Amino acid sequence: MSFLKGFFAFLFLIIILFVLLFVHFVYTTFAMGQRDVKADAIVVLAGGKGRVEEGIRLYRENKAKWLFLVGVDPLVRKGDLFKEKKGERGGEDVFLEKASRNTLENGLYARDLITRHEIRSIRLITSRYHMMRAVLIFHSVLPRDIAVYPFPVDSKNLKEEWWTHKGSFRLLFREFYKYCLFRAFFLFAPGELRAVRGA
Repeated sequence: MSFLKGFFAFLFLIIILFVLLFVHFVYTTFAMGQRDVKADAIVVLAGGKGRVEEGIRLYRENKAKWLFLVGVDPLVRKGDLFKEKKGERGGEDVFLEKASRNTLENGLYARDLITRHEIRSIRLITSRYHMMRAVLIFHSVLPRDIAVYPFPVDSKNLKEEWWTHKGSFRLLFREFYKYCLFRAFFLFAPGELRAVRGA
């Protein structure tokens, strides 16, 4: 009987810890703001509504020298996403990456572009609900001396009153689950996942 009591007490503590970690994850997700910093490059994780448009807007406002659109559909051309406008900055420093198909691949393929252009800082654009996982992955695969500035984009499918909106709750919980998996993965991941300057 004492064993069962101890087991259930331990299980209860695990559940409480899990709930607290989830609430912290949600709080951090909503607390992230769009910092007005100038970076060497803007990296957009394509796929979510409004991400590419926000990246192009910042690029046209000269918030960075380079614009990398990562995870773009292979059939999409640059002209489909970036329209040249008279009197505005052209697309000569806009690059499309079309090979990656998930967030980890986004980070690895973007790393090649970032290290090739000797970039020291990036402004990372993705949907707000996706930002925690994206930042974790980019911090884990990029050289340690590259600064990553999150720039979350809000979407209609994530409500601030997430506890009363089933879709938002499911979305956040799914992201939290994936975030935890990647935290565990990077604890044991081989060192070659992280690039080293000059390598």
